[in-house]
Amino acid sequence: MEKLLACRSLLPGLAVCCAVAVVALVLERAETVALGKPWLEALVIAIVLGAMARTAWTPPARFDPGIQCAAKAVLELAVVLMGATVGFGAMLAAGGPLLLAIVVTVAGAIGASFLLGRLFGLPTRMALLVACGNAICGNSAIAAIAPVIDADGDDVATSIAFTAVLGIVVVVAMPLVAAHLGLTAAGGGILAGLTVYAVPQVLAAAGPMGTAAVQLGTLVKLVRVLALGPVVAVLSLLMARRAIAGGDSAAGWGRMFLLVPPFILAFLGLAALHSLGLLPEAWVAPAHRASGLLTVLAMAGLGLCVDVRSVFAAGLRMVCVVTLSLLLLGGLAFGMMRLTGLA
Repeated sequence: MEKLLACRSLLPGLAVCCAVAVVALVLERAETVALGKPWLEALVIAIVLGAMARTAWTPPARFDPGIQCAAKAVLELAVVLMGATVGFGAMLAAGGPLLLAIVVTVAGAIGASFLLGRLFGLPTRMALLVACGNAICGNSAIAAIAPVIDADGDDVATSIAFTAVLGIVVVVAMPLVAAHLGLTAAGGGILAGLTVYAVPQVLAAAGPMGTAAVQLGTLVKLVRVLALGPVVAVLSLLMARRAIAGGDSAAGWGRMFLLVPPFILAFLGLAALHSLGLLPEAWVAPAHRASGLLTVLAMAGLGLCVDVRSVFAAGLRMVCVVTLSLLLLGGLAFGMMRLTGLA
């Protein structure tokens, strides 16, 4: 009975997300009929429409469970199913240069963004939240690092609001930036993987550039996400030494392993099976279609979680730091791609 009630509580929010997703799919189809191809994919349209709706309308509390389900559970399922279409060949072919680009981009972006935040007068903890969220994986990094550095709740909320809003901007702009830079589909995917905040947003950002961009971008992003473990471990050790967080080395390394979500492990498992030829080919096409539709639904949910007005409540100093940090990340990522021959 309790499970039935829990499922029923999801229906209002999921219905709204489905409505946004259907409108996005219809608009994409209209683009294809009118222009010959969709210039804005349904993934992008869904997240923009969702954010516009959320900014103009505050959903009643009864819609929250379903919207959160679409933004998280549906999203994770979409990523898992996409693993059935991904092969590790492209990542292995890039080899050392790609790994070097990921490591240097993450480390450099954390250091540069932190210094930028301090230069603009942000408190140390806020500067750390912005730096790690910007360099690694947005909200997930902020949520993981906040308790380690004993961050204030208001700082956490402000940082998450900014990454949510800027995440949409990056998703929409990425295909245009890649085209302006003259990148191939693979290069565009790598740039998306190095700069976009969240794994699901890589799907939306790389989608217009083709399947190769989505697959390679997702793999790059997953490697970048794994950097969260060592970063949390190092911060735990530093904070323990300063007797602030009360952690120790064991706790820090323990967090590193706990920070790999099950859906990412499932994605990697399916990708490994596909790469080894152990996954029936008859499953690949249906998994691809299901992943695509679920991703559009999830993007609608993500958009409905974002209130653009939150940006204007944080102050000019914060706006400058986060925006400049994002530009630093993009410049560093592209510079490393050029240096390693990936661009």
